[in-house]
Amino acid sequence: MDEARTPLIISGQAEDSAHLYALIDNIVERLVRSKDEEDNKNNTDGDFWIDEKNRTIEISEKGYEKIESFLAEVGELGENESLYSPARLPLLAHAQAAIRAHHLFVKNIHYIVQDGEVIIVDENTGRTMPGRRWSDGLHQAVEAKEGVEIQAENQTMATTTFQNYFRLYDKLSGMTGTADTEAAELKSTYDLDVVIIPTHRPIARIDMDDQIFLTKLGKYKGIIREIKQITEKGAPVLVGTATIEASEELSYLLNQEGIAHNVLNAKQHEREADIIAQAGRPRAVTIATNMAGRGTDIILGGNWQAELETHEVITDEMRREALTAWQARHDEVLAAGGLHIIGSERHESRRIDNQLRGRAGRQGDPGQSRFFLSLEDDLMRIFAGDRITSMFRAVGLKEDEAIEHKMVSRAIENAQGKVEARDFDARKSLLKYDDIANEQRKVIYSQRDDLLAEMDLQAGIQAMHHEVYHALINQFVPPGSIDDQWNIDGLEDEIEEAFRFDMPINDWLDADRRLDEAGLRAKIIETAIERYQTRREQMGEQTAAQLERHFMLTSLDRHWKEHLTQMDQLRKGIHLRSYAQKNPEQEYKRESFELFQSMLGAIKSDLIQDLARVHVPTPEELAALEEQRRQQAEQMRMMFEQQAQLDDAQSLDNRPAEETPRPLGRMTVTLGTTSVAHKAADTTTDEALVIPKNIHRNAPCPCGSGLKYKQCHGKLS
Repeated sequence: MDEARTPLIISGQAEDSAHLYALIDNIVERLVRSKDEEDNKNNTDGDFWIDEKNRTIEISEKGYEKIESFLAEVGELGENESLYSPARLPLLAHAQAAIRAHHLFVKNIHYIVQDGEVIIVDENTGRTMPGRRWSDGLHQAVEAKEGVEIQAENQTMATTTFQNYFRLYDKLSGMTGTADTEAAELKSTYDLDVVIIPTHRPIARIDMDDQIFLTKLGKYKGIIREIKQITEKGAPVLVGTATIEASEELSYLLNQEGIAHNVLNAKQHEREADIIAQAGRPRAVTIATNMAGRGTDIILGGNWQAELETHEVITDEMRREALTAWQARHDEVLAAGGLHIIGSERHESRRIDNQLRGRAGRQGDPGQSRFFLSLEDDLMRIFAGDRITSMFRAVGLKEDEAIEHKMVSRAIENAQGKVEARDFDARKSLLKYDDIANEQRKVIYSQRDDLLAEMDLQAGIQAMHHEVYHALINQFVPPGSIDDQWNIDGLEDEIEEAFRFDMPINDWLDADRRLDEAGLRAKIIETAIERYQTRREQMGEQTAAQLERHFMLTSLDRHWKEHLTQMDQLRKGIHLRSYAQKNPEQEYKRESFELFQSMLGAIKSDLIQDLARVHVPTPEELAALEEQRRQQAEQMRMMFEQQAQLDDAQSLDNRPAEETPRPLGRMTVTLGTTSVAHKAADTTTDEALVIPKNIHRNAPCPCGSGLKYKQCHGKLS
């Protein structure tokens, strides 16, 4: 439910633009955030405005001018260019991503930095999500913000949604303790009914009313007082926080008070099992994000079996002692009222709050839960409204005093309902548009599967010749037109340019004055197919089939990736059609279909062009190529023989003087017009050796010295 707001994407590496992210990150500190939307619209204050409800940013005209000025300073923007120039739109996207990274995404809340890498934190579970990255350049912008290595941007290769992914299964089922609030969505999306199964034992947990404070510091003081009261009775406490930052703030305050505790968040997820195993011991205090205890129960009194795992040898006596000690602790915790749950703030989703409450009162055990809130919490500040804040200030509430009131509780529930409705709309909208894209996805993947399975593509490619050439001819010979309206010269040039094929259409028309439009079309297509068949025979059946499949897959994959990018851009801006009194969904259907049709045409056109342009060597060319390879092999053999002779000569040079068989002669080496004297390795007569002018400086010297040319005659010259 929570992750279904985000599409599933398989991505691959795109072009590297890391320097742009690092460059544009420097501009953010020059921009001033507007106080409110009206100031931004009137261009009286600030360079950008943030909509925290929808997590979006809007840049003012003043902000655009500052960004353009900065980019012009660093040479990324020409004198007469703007951010809205078609070639410069990526710069605008980089700037928007940089502002979002600095002002909407907070370290230790939305992500952590670990081993020089930005790792996303799941806002619903509190766990890290290594391997996942934000799209649209946001992840690179956060990396630039944190000063870590900026990894290459990704390009979407394939995309779907959780909803359409799950719909591929014949049967769907699931089990959770928090599905009832989402029963309507499960029914509408997956046609699944939610059945409530009664608990195994009656619930003994007491869920107390929320306490609301004026400030966040006052709330933390109230939580610490509550922890002291609970631990004095001997009961364990689990404090749930929404973010890593909040858990560390609370941990700092507990350390100031001298209260021993454990912290469990995404930074310590390796210790999760150990911490949770002993979170139920008497007077244990555990601070945890939403990840606490998922998949395991917090046993009252602690896990006695975990204590024995540190011993190499475990005896029956040790088991009895551990079990006896655990029973005493278990009874102590039961007498103190069981595990106490403290929520440090309300989550945007009621289901997450219910999951936290559900850590206590398992299998009929006693327990208590209470949430502590403040008017500075994001949920209250953004969604609860100013009326609650005004009421608190009118009452004259002090910082460390709390209030419990039904009106406040209703306001909190309404705020959570607004967020849940917004998230549901996001999921519904995403699914609505993905259903349209899903039909195209099925067509493309079906064609790809058929392409991989089909042994002979010849018939299909001939049909593509008809489509591609008809579309090309229509540009120069309009359907139903007379010959005066034909542009035959342009058609010949286009066929030559696109297909590397000199087709004498003018000669045909001169030779046959009765050739009409239909006959001309038929003759052009027939000639093109004949050329294709001839080239296919030259290549051979096996080679031709491999090339056809290769070109078809390459064209399909390339255009599908580009189409996904175009569809994504279309979906982001389609809501603007509503201002023109048009239905965005219908407009998206129409335009996406046009894009899809255009993509299919481009795939076929590329395939026919590739097959027409690929060079098929003639038997003479093959023979010449083979002769060239033979000569190269012979030259290599001779070079190795000369090297061997040179090695033998050098070994003779290293012998004592009395063992030298005869004096060496001299060789005259001609380099261009310069002659130099050089010791020859194996001759007693004067000879002339001409060295080519274009010899590579690192090649062996032709004189046979065994040195590189740059160290021998290249140096002498």
